[in-house]
Order: sequence, then structure tokens, then C-alpha cells
Amino acid sequence: MTQPFELYDLRVTVVAIEGRPVCGLQVGDYFELTESCRLRIPPDKHFCVYALSSVLPLLAAKQRQLAAGDWLERDSLVACPDPDERLIMKIERIARRTLDSDELT
Repeated sequence: MTQPFELYDLRVTVVAIEGRPVCGLQVGDYFELTESCRLRIPPDKHFCVYALSSVLPLLAAKQRQLAAGDWLERDSLVACPDPDERLIMKIERIARRTLDSDELT
């Protein structure tokens, strides 16, 4: 039986580098998470795997509409784990789409 549900597509953007920029990212670099599970990085760009690892645990929750009082509904900034770099990323919802749970695992 088809079970439609809604998820947000997300964009994670580097908004600040407060320390030494050692991973090659720059303010404005980003990746997108679309269609539930597709990670998209612009052509000829990269995204640091350590910065990515710090934001990954939050993405599934940010894809969903959360209760108004939930801290993750309000907060959107994430720090890279490298203390010398102090790279800050922002998670933004860029689109809302309806998906079919029978088409996903």
C-alpha cells in the first residue's frame, strides 16, 4: 500500500571559517541532500569528509517537519570537528517534496 510522506531537500553551506582553512573549503561552498538520500556536490568542488561527518547525523531530522519547540527546528548551525579550523556550516531547507515510502528502503 502506498504511503506518501513529505521530506525537505537540504543545502549545507559553509558560512564561516574562524581559524586556519586547512581542508580547502571556502565560505559559500555547499552540498545538497535531495530526494531523501542523494548527495550532490557542485562540479569541480569537494566537501571535506570530516566536516560532512559532523553534519550527517542531523540531516535525517532536518529533512522532516519537527515540533515547533524542538531545538533542531530552530537551530541550523553545525561546527566541523577540527578545532584549529573552526568551520561553521548552516543547514537550510530548500524545497519540500512528496515521496512514496514503497519506492524507498
